[in-house]
Amino acid sequence: QLQLVQSGGGLVQAGGSLRVSCAASGRTSNPYAMGWFRQAPGKEREFVAAISWYGTTLYSESVKGRFSISRDSAKTGADLQMNSLKSEDTAVYYCAVDPGRGLSADLRAYTVWGQGTQVTVSS
Repeated sequence: QLQLVQSGGGLVQAGGSLRVSCAASGRTSNPYAMGWFRQAPGKEREFVAAISWYGTTLYSESVKGRFSISRDSAKTGADLQMNSLKSEDTAVYYCAVDPGRGLSADLRAYTVWGQGTQVTVSS
């Protein structure tokens, strides 16, 4: 059973940077893509970024050029580096696994989810 454990996040002023990390444990032998989503209070969970098994990436328009997704050397986990943060980036961030090898912005493609990490950007 694959499990995801998140770390990082926190509170930062607008314009600052934060990093959230996602580590996988359990059955990690099969290749998979990974993604990051976020959910602000009163809003639906939305796509942020994804990285395929082969390293190709996809970003939402709202974070493109500011956020960067990467995988660790073993390809079992994924990090999200967030720069030039804005107050509208405030949300709980979730990492997730897509058992397919491609890229998807559809949360229905993701079958395993992390516990969530709070990111708060003060203006």
